[in-house]
Amino acid sequence: MQWDPFDAIERDVRVMVADPRWADVPAPTQAQAMAARLLTTPDGACWLFGAHARWYRHDASDGLWHLSAPPFSVDTRAAARPAYPAPAVPEHLLPRAVHLAFDRGSVQAFVGPDVPRAVTEGIRGLLDAQRGRDGEFLGVSGALKESFYNDVPAGVAMVWGTIMWCAYAPAFDGNEVLLSMFGEFLSRPLPGDDWVRWLPPVPLSALIEMYAEPLAKGAQGAALRLAGLAAATAKVLRADPRFAPRAEALLAMAQPLAARPWLDHHARDATTLHRTWLARCPAHLAPSVLPETAPGEHFRHVLYDLVQALAFVGGRGGDPRATAAALLAADVQTVAPAAAVRLDPWLDAETRHTYRTALSAPDDPLRDCWPRAGEPAPDLLPPDRASAAALLGAGYATGLAWCRLTGTEPPAHGFPVSAATVRCLIHERDDPADPLPAVPDVSVEWIRHS
Repeated sequence: MQWDPFDAIERDVRVMVADPRWADVPAPTQAQAMAARLLTTPDGACWLFGAHARWYRHDASDGLWHLSAPPFSVDTRAAARPAYPAPAVPEHLLPRAVHLAFDRGSVQAFVGPDVPRAVTEGIRGLLDAQRGRDGEFLGVSGALKESFYNDVPAGVAMVWGTIMWCAYAPAFDGNEVLLSMFGEFLSRPLPGDDWVRWLPPVPLSALIEMYAEPLAKGAQGAALRLAGLAAATAKVLRADPRFAPRAEALLAMAQPLAARPWLDHHARDATTLHRTWLARCPAHLAPSVLPETAPGEHFRHVLYDLVQALAFVGGRGGDPRATAAALLAADVQTVAPAAAVRLDPWLDAETRHTYRTALSAPDDPLRDCWPRAGEPAPDLLPPDRASAAALLGAGYATGLAWCRLTGTEPPAHGFPVSAATVRCLIHERDDPADPLPAVPDVSVEWIRHS
């Protein structure tokens, strides 16, 4: 088996950073240790495995390090050598133990692999507990109000909002049970069609607004029940890796209120509460809340995910990074061409050049990657169901990220690339029938705090 310097360096850095003594090493010394572990590839690029347990590529044109998935070509990886002379490693890119502790979960969409029945039944149980309790809960308020009928209690909307906030890429199968159980509560059809529901992301502020309204009115019990319901929903969702990273973050923000219900007394308005909740998110879960705290960095990370989801292209002689840039261009050109230039600052020089060329040159070979008549390019057909679901999820998440970054409304019928990818999953939408597993043990006792 051919030796892979990238794998070797990643293993070495992980072992080094996991050592408890690493945290006590001064930053300049850490930077020296990392400089000794830089790689250079035949094209002259220099690579660092650093912060957030991800790779960075040094751009000689601007002297900066850029988040970038590493090469996928076996030959390119094998030809990598130690970088000498090594560019400086900035302190903010030094790896930390908390970065290694973060589990990124799955980038798959919810088309193809179904939501586990244990999760759907757990959510059903939480919804059933809301029936007949209309008098105890306030109506839906804030950003989610228009999505529900007037007589729907806020608890139902809190469960829905939590599901959508925790989803990495909320593109759901049109017959997904997790969505259909909300049908009686929703006041308008969900975007998309019978095949796929292309749902917009729900910001954390939408959950905070529902919690803040009763809190501001002195109804602490109602507010705590809503926060408890968000935590209980997140606890159920974390069994599915497509929800897990953000579900863990939401649990960390909401669950402390169970033991210390006075935690938010100093922050009665929604804006202050939003900051307070984010401050409770532990460092190792910080990547989960990047859409809230740093939309630009979030865009870079999901684009990295998209490159990884295109790894199969590398096995066919293509370049996953260039392909991802071309697919980004395809979506932007169709959905919001005027927003194209606003993404430039968030792309490294090489990716930006590929992206801009694909946008401006109709004869660019990378336009062969663009969907045609709603079908994916032949060279981009994923090799299996799992790969197709990952490409769909990473592509949709990337689309939502650049829309958020540019202030663009996500298209109701999906982005062109994601919509084309669905064609690869139409005949494999559902998992084989399986016995009903045990529902996760979710305590809702503290939700009834009064």
